[in-house]
Amino acid sequence: MSKREEFALWHFFFLLLLLWGFVGGDAPGREVWCVAKNNAEDTALQSAVEWACGAGGADCGAIQGGGPCFDPSSMQNTASYAFNDYFRKHAISEENCNFGNNAAITSFNPSFGNCKLPSSLLVNNGSFSGSVSSMGLMPGEETSGCGGVVWRWWLAPFIVTTHFLFMPVSISRIV
Repeated sequence: MSKREEFALWHFFFLLLLLWGFVGGDAPGREVWCVAKNNAEDTALQSAVEWACGAGGADCGAIQGGGPCFDPSSMQNTASYAFNDYFRKHAISEENCNFGNNAAITSFNPSFGNCKLPSSLLVNNGSFSGSVSSMGLMPGEETSGCGGVVWRWWLAPFIVTTHFLFMPVSISRIV
């Protein structure tokens, strides 16, 4: 095999590995939680918790009296548990972590004391892993738009084009 063929083969494998990282690959995800915003009013959080634990279908047993996440002194902790449970049970998206703009997705573990909130996994393509449900959103929630999810696949054509534009220049230098 000539140096030119070897160089072209290495370029092909490099390009393949590069594209693999942009369209999937096995890069690790990161853990995320849906929590109550710090600036949310307690009355708004209470209303959202009632919806999440009722019509929303969240399992709120742990925030009831005697439960491991029962914290009557912090509406934010209580709401975070309910919001996170709802978030994990439904299509895991920014739309399902809104609750009237009183919740947000975070990568900081909100667990407190004996209360351990399970996480969801944000996979490397910017989407959330989880199950999809036909359950409705909380009344008044914004449902338009893509929710700010970042997709990296759109970079692939740019990378391929750039690679093949500069590859002849690189090959000519080694020949």
